[in-house]
Amino acid sequence: MDGEVVGVRRWLPGFVALSAIWGASFALIKVAVDAGVPPVWVALWRSALGATTLWAVLLLRGERLPRDRALWGHSAVVAVLLNTVPFTLFPFGETRVSSVLAGVMNATTPLFTMLFAVLTVPEERRPGARRLSGLALGFVGVLTVLGVWHGLGSGVTVGALACLSAACCYGAGFAYLRRFLAGRPQTVTTLSTLQTTCATAELALFAPAAAGLPHWPGVPAAAALLVLGALGTGLAYLLNLGLVRTAGTAVASAVTYVMPLWSTVLGAALLAEPVGWNALAGGALVVAAVALTRPRGTPAAATPGVRQPVG
Repeated sequence: MDGEVVGVRRWLPGFVALSAIWGASFALIKVAVDAGVPPVWVALWRSALGATTLWAVLLLRGERLPRDRALWGHSAVVAVLLNTVPFTLFPFGETRVSSVLAGVMNATTPLFTMLFAVLTVPEERRPGARRLSGLALGFVGVLTVLGVWHGLGSGVTVGALACLSAACCYGAGFAYLRRFLAGRPQTVTTLSTLQTTCATAELALFAPAAAGLPHWPGVPAAAALLVLGALGTGLAYLLNLGLVRTAGTAVASAVTYVMPLWSTVLGAALLAEPVGWNALAGGALVVAAVALTRPRGTPAAATPGVRQPVG
């Protein structure tokens, strides 16, 4: 018993910190877009600052990026699915919806992960009634969050669908990771650095054409972007790796369940965003759905070998 308590004390601080950092990302995005930073530039600064942080860690560890062309190609695809597109869609969505709603929509990521895994991974193609029920429950949860019985305003609908599409991209990206990169011998730091570097290059080509040159967004927005990139897209990768090593992938994957709580609390407390009963009820249904879709004896949202942040 004492050993279990000591074990929890070893990983609990990292678990809380990681869930808070990823849960806070939606409020940070909201601060940036409300200050007038175009969504695609939010994505670029986030990726660039995250890549810079990871490059610093990579160099300190004496690691080098491999020259394997196939690995670079797969990493470029993963960067599109896990960084370039969702990092743009979430800020775009949050120009129309609250960070609270965005955080709840992000919680559907494991549901999309399971759906794409069933479609692409041979051993996942028989999900069973329990997991299919979880998918259905997750759909009900999303509809509850949106309050469909009230009708949907065009702005809210577009924003919510953008956030949901971002979560869908995460799901596709995790399935792609599992199929093509999970068995690679490279470290998580190396793969993460490679991925964020590819995302930065992709966004650097797209952002100026889509939104023009950047301008100084003000101190609050600049600080939000710095934290979002350096912590949420840089150090959070390493925190997650440490959590996997000290507590295992099952505990690390449970961060998925806690993130909506942080996004809801921070959105309400710091940004004074309204939290309707349907957002709370729908979020609870989504979390319950994620629990149902979890394969027995395996972590909920983890990708074997590589696990990336969401949000």
